[in-house]
Amino acid sequence: MFNVIFQESNGQQHKFHGEKGTCRIGSGRKNDIVIKSNTVARDHAVITYEEDGCTIDDMGSMSGTWVNKERIVSYGPIHNMDEIAIGDIRIWVREQSSESAEVDKKTTSLVDDELTAPTKKPSGTNTDLVLAGELSNKPFERDNKHVREMLHWRQFIHEKIIEVMDLRRKDVHSMSDKQLRTETETLLKEIFERYGHDIPEHLDQEMLRIDVLNEAVGLGPLERLLDDDSITEIMVNSSSEIFVEQKGKLTLSDCTFTNDQSVLAVIERIITPLGRRIDESSPLVDARLKDGSRVNAIIPPLALKGPCITIRKFAKERLEFTDLENFGSISAPMVEFLRICVERKRNIVVSGGTGSGKTTLLNVLSNQIPDAERIVTCEDAAELQLNQPNLVSLESRPPNLEGRGAIEIRDLVKNALRMRPDRIVVGECRGGEALDMLQAMNTGHDGSLTTAHANSPRDILSRLEVMVLMAGMDLPITAIREQLASAVNLIVQQTRFPCGSRKVTHITEIVGMESGIVQLQDIFLFKQQGIDENGKVQGRFEACGFIPAYYEELKAIGIDVDLSIFQKPEDAL
Repeated sequence: MFNVIFQESNGQQHKFHGEKGTCRIGSGRKNDIVIKSNTVARDHAVITYEEDGCTIDDMGSMSGTWVNKERIVSYGPIHNMDEIAIGDIRIWVREQSSESAEVDKKTTSLVDDELTAPTKKPSGTNTDLVLAGELSNKPFERDNKHVREMLHWRQFIHEKIIEVMDLRRKDVHSMSDKQLRTETETLLKEIFERYGHDIPEHLDQEMLRIDVLNEAVGLGPLERLLDDDSITEIMVNSSSEIFVEQKGKLTLSDCTFTNDQSVLAVIERIITPLGRRIDESSPLVDARLKDGSRVNAIIPPLALKGPCITIRKFAKERLEFTDLENFGSISAPMVEFLRICVERKRNIVVSGGTGSGKTTLLNVLSNQIPDAERIVTCEDAAELQLNQPNLVSLESRPPNLEGRGAIEIRDLVKNALRMRPDRIVVGECRGGEALDMLQAMNTGHDGSLTTAHANSPRDILSRLEVMVLMAGMDLPITAIREQLASAVNLIVQQTRFPCGSRKVTHITEIVGMESGIVQLQDIFLFKQQGIDENGKVQGRFEACGFIPAYYEELKAIGIDVDLSIFQKPEDAL
């Protein structure tokens, strides 16, 4: 009739032969398959054989019955590649009808081989499985049948690689990345020569080979997404959900991981070379890829759906102001003004929300610093890509296993003051380091740059006040505001619009204090004028008619500056 193959959490496998047409599953002793677990009900589920195939029905359990990672009440017919999960048990159903045997004659034996393959894997080789397919045209849909089929074959080939490595006693720990890749490519060639004729013709074997190779020695499904220049952000919500941002729009990718352990393996592969760690005692981490892309990872118990990864990709080519102009993020007069501000050592804070492009703009601004000056950068994860010859990049460090040895951004800023810097660039102010940054700006380190989260130039002042108080100094608000007014010269506000476009919406000068309030003056603004037929924000950049005082000072000492860039549009007419 049918066979039920079930695998325990320790990898041990068993088989139940259903002769009476049903297979009852639960924690009660009268069931055909007994699962002793607090998460499994006494009568949890039943598999029934019918003429049109096997079905599975949940009996009203609290923890649920899951098929292909989706909770079901009733599901059928069950296919060979459908994975059923009840508690910690994985279950596969194999029909014994002649019709089913004819349909699945190419895959049934291979699936059984996969289920009986050695479950003990060498440390460091338990990686993710990639699912093929281009990004779906519909934002949150994917071809589940194709995904399951690709998952099966990739999992089978990956298991064969591990089995062969075990039999040949390959010590993967002693191999370099290049040696491991070469060895894996050789094994893949042998495996495809042996089993290639069993792979369905509609599956691309070359794509399958590349994906399995990425799975074994790379970042699995993330490899293909990282290679796609049109993707700016990758968000792994769980092992079965990977969203990407393309042209400012979120799309559900066809790529997935096979399980949570696969996601954890990729996280470990990213953070281990950086000397960082992630475990239950330290379940979140910031890191970077080799190309400088920012990575954040968080795992259970904090992440309820499973390990999560967020990757913000950086452009492979270093962006310049001309690129930002071409993107419509800034205007030529604003570029000229900001370039002179950086060269003439004005202290600048780049403000904006998450994903608004603050770090990109900070990178462009920092590259305007003259080569003759010494720069010290302080970051949580080194992301800035500066090309000046006299550059020192500092990176914070998390605590070790004993909870000691942490080096915070604030410690780096303090140390930077002793390194004879002409400029100090802080990747982002999030806490007490704001006080040290303001003190540096006020003690001769002009031209310092940093970023912070805020929605407007006025909001960033309040945020900086709060961050200064986080330093633990019991300072009066008036003293903090006086520090702000004398330290920060310019606020550049970056905004990300719903359409995905990013624009510099405010360039604002701090002009002093009056009645205990820091006074601001807008120099340039972006004025939105609607949206086009594609949903893109439309508007224009305008000068506000205010000439900064120091600009007039520059002109007074003979430096050639163009004051016409500050004219309002109506004044220019």
